[in-house]
Amino acid sequence: DWSEYFGYQPGNGDRFFHLDPLWASPDVDFVGIDNYMPLSDWRDGDDHADAGWGSIYNLDYLRANIAGGEGFDWYYENQTHRDLQIRTPITDGAHDEPWIWRYKDIRAWWENPHHERIGGVRQNLPTAWEPRSKPIWFTEIGCAAVDKGTNQPNKFLDPKSSESSLPWYSDGRRDELIQQQYLRAMSDYWSQPENNPLSDSYGGRMVDAGRSHVWAWDARPYPQFPANGTLWTDAGNYPRGHWISGRVTAQPLASVVAEICASSGLVNFDVSDLYGLVRGYMPPPGVTARGALQALMLAYGFEAVERDGQLRFQMRLGRVDAVLQPDLLAVGDAPTLETLRAPEAETAGRVRLSYVEADGDYETRAVEAIFPDEVDGPAAASELNLAMTRSESQGIVERWLSEARVARDGARFTLPPSLGHIGAGDVVEIAGDRGALRYRLDRVESAGASAVEAVRIEPGVYLRSDEAEERALPKPFVPPIPVLPVFMDLPLLSGEEVPHAPHLAVTATPWPGSVAVYTSGEDSGYAFSRLIERRAIVGETLSPLEAAKPGLWDRGAPLRLRLKGGELQSVSVARLLDGANAMAIGDGSATNWEVMQFANAELVAPDTWELSLRLRGQAGTDAIMPPVWPVGSRVVILDGAPQQIELSLQAREVTRHYRIGPALRGYDDPSYTHVAQAFSGIGLRPLSPCHLRWVRNAAGLDLSWIRRTRIGGDNWSALDVPLGEGSEGYLLRVRQGGATRREVLLASPFWLYSDAARAADGISGPFAIEVAQISETFGPGPFTRIEINE
Repeated sequence: DWSEYFGYQPGNGDRFFHLDPLWASPDVDFVGIDNYMPLSDWRDGDDHADAGWGSIYNLDYLRANIAGGEGFDWYYENQTHRDLQIRTPITDGAHDEPWIWRYKDIRAWWENPHHERIGGVRQNLPTAWEPRSKPIWFTEIGCAAVDKGTNQPNKFLDPKSSESSLPWYSDGRRDELIQQQYLRAMSDYWSQPENNPLSDSYGGRMVDAGRSHVWAWDARPYPQFPANGTLWTDAGNYPRGHWISGRVTAQPLASVVAEICASSGLVNFDVSDLYGLVRGYMPPPGVTARGALQALMLAYGFEAVERDGQLRFQMRLGRVDAVLQPDLLAVGDAPTLETLRAPEAETAGRVRLSYVEADGDYETRAVEAIFPDEVDGPAAASELNLAMTRSESQGIVERWLSEARVARDGARFTLPPSLGHIGAGDVVEIAGDRGALRYRLDRVESAGASAVEAVRIEPGVYLRSDEAEERALPKPFVPPIPVLPVFMDLPLLSGEEVPHAPHLAVTATPWPGSVAVYTSGEDSGYAFSRLIERRAIVGETLSPLEAAKPGLWDRGAPLRLRLKGGELQSVSVARLLDGANAMAIGDGSATNWEVMQFANAELVAPDTWELSLRLRGQAGTDAIMPPVWPVGSRVVILDGAPQQIELSLQAREVTRHYRIGPALRGYDDPSYTHVAQAFSGIGLRPLSPCHLRWVRNAAGLDLSWIRRTRIGGDNWSALDVPLGEGSEGYLLRVRQGGATRREVLLASPFWLYSDAARAADGISGPFAIEVAQISETFGPGPFTRIEINE
C-alpha cells in the first residue's frame, strides 16, 4: 500500500527499499500501489491551518495535497501534534534526499536510484531498481462518502469490522461531494503532463492513469443494492462507504450552474466558489435561466453578486470577510450603525418542502421544519425538482427556517471609500451592544461612500443537518407475470362514458405497476391503445344470488364473495344513492353483466366478504338479470379502476385482438395475455320499457307502457325524460307457444290489439306481449313481457 511501496523505516534513521527486488524483477511489469494518501488536513471552524483555502471541497486545495502537505512537506510526530496542527517539516540534511522519507513523492522515487540508509549511512551502491523503468498503477484509489473523507481516504465504517473507523476529525455525516471531489482531483492532477512525466525507457507516462482502479464499483445492481438490506447485510454501509455505484452520474453544482448560464448566453461569470452535488435536476418547462438558478440557490445556499462586470456565484458560509469597528464607519445623516428588526409576523415559523427522493424510485417526498411555537401555524410550502436524500432536504428546510428567523435583524450603515472593496455578498463582523455580530451585505450603493443594507447571519445556520440518514426503499421488483383482464360491455353508468366503448378491468398478484393494452384487427401489427395504472378489484361469488326487484332494497341473504386483492367498505344510504359501491356481476362474458350496489360490506375471512342491503339491476340491467347468479360468478368493483378502451363505432360486433400485459415489457413478451373479443356497445342499448299494461275494450285489448331513457333520466324537474335516441320507436311481438305470431313497429307507447287481428293471428288461450324500445344504432333493446289470459 501507499505506506510501504517506497520502503521501510524502523524509526532509527535507517531506510530500506525492501520491495525493490520485487519492483525490479523481470517478471513484474508495473509498480502497483493501493493509493489512499490523504489529500486534506481539514478541521471544523475558521481558525485551523488550512482554513485559508476556503473549503475542503476546493479542487486546488485537494490537488495541492497530492504531491504536497502531509507525507510530502511535513508530518505529525504524535497525536497531540496532530490535534494542535504542529507540523514538522520533512527534511534530509545529510544527503538532501528528503524524498526517501516522503511517501507522497512518487515522482522522485520513480525517477531516482535508491540508496538505502543503514546505520545512518547512505549506501554507495543503489538497489536493483532502475529509474523510470516501469509504470506505476494505482491498483486502488478511493474515498469514503463521509465528512472529511479526504483526511483519511482509507477509513471506512462497518460494524462487523475491527478496522471500522472515521477519518480524522470527521463528524460521520454522509458526504458524497467529498468523494466526487477526491476523484476529480486525482484525475485532474495525474492527467497533467507536468505532473506525470514520460519515461525514456518504455515510452509511457510515470503513472498509467488508464490503469487506475477505483474502490469500489459494485456488481450488485443499483438501487436494489443498497435498498435490499434483507438480502445484503452490508447495505447499511453504503451511504457513507467507498461505493461509487449510483453516484458517478452526479454532477458538481458548479458545472450545472455554468451550463445554465452558458445556455442563456451569459459569458462573464465565475462558479469557482460553488460546491455541491447535483444528483438530478429538472427545471420546470419554460422556466428562464434565472428561474432555474433560483431553485438551485435556494437548495444549495449560494448567491450571485456582480463584481467588476462579472457575475460571481459564491456559497453562503457565514465566514467573515472583514471586521468593522463602528467608529470607523462613515458618518452621514443617519446614525453610524442603524439596527432594525422585522415584526415576527413577517417571519415564517413552519416550512414544508417537496422534493424528489434519491436512491429509490425518484418519488416525490416532503419534509417539514417547525419552530416549537408555530406547531399550529400555516406552512410556507415550496417545491424543488431536485433529487435529494431525506437528510439533505431536511437540512434545507431547517436552514430556511433559521435564516429567516435570524434575518429579522438587519442593519444600515455607510462604508468610507477606504472600504470600497467590500461589496454585496460579503460578510462583515461589527461590534455592538449585543457583542460582535455578523451581517451579510445585501445591497450596496456606491457614491463616494457606500450605503449598505445588511441582514444578520449566524454561521451555524449553514452547517449540515443532524438528521439521521434513512435508506430509501424502492418498490420491490415485480416479475413480469401474466395479468387477468376482464372485458365488460356495460351500460352508461355516469352518462359521461363513451357509449359504445367497453370497459377493461385488470388485476394481478403482484401488481406490475402499470398495464399496457395493445389492439389490432388481427393477431399481428398491434398498436398501443391505453395504459391502465390502477389494479381492479376482481373476485368470484361463493354463494348464489337470486333475482330481486329493481328499485327496491334487496334484503335477502348476504352475498359472499372472494376478492383477488383490494378492500371494500360499507357506506351510508346517502352515499350509495350518490353512486358509491357499484359492482358488476356476470358470467365472465363481455356483454352479460348486471350492475348492482351494496351498502354493507363485512370481512368474514381473509379476502372474503359478505355484501348486504343491495340495489339490483341498476342502469337498466334488470332486463338481463337471471333467476339466479350461481356460485363462481365473476364480480368486478366499479370504483374507477376499470377503464374504457378505445373502440370506433364501426367496430361494434367486429372481433378485435388485444394483447394485455406489464407496461415495461413489449406486447410480444410471454407475460402478455391474448384476447380476441367483439363488443355490442351496450351503452347504446335502449332500456326496456316498464309498466306494460292491458285493458279490455269493445274492440280488443288496449296496451300501453312507459319508456325508460339511458341518458339523463334522474332530472325530475323536466316534463319528461330525454328520449336518448334519434326517434321514438318500439318493436312489439305477440308470442304464443314459443312462436312469434305478430311483430309490429310502433312510434308511440300504446297499441290496440283488436279482436279481429287476434283472430287472424290464430290466438286462443294464454299468450304474451313483448315490447322493446328501438335504437337506430343498436337496434331493439331488452323486451318487457306480460302474460295475458282472458
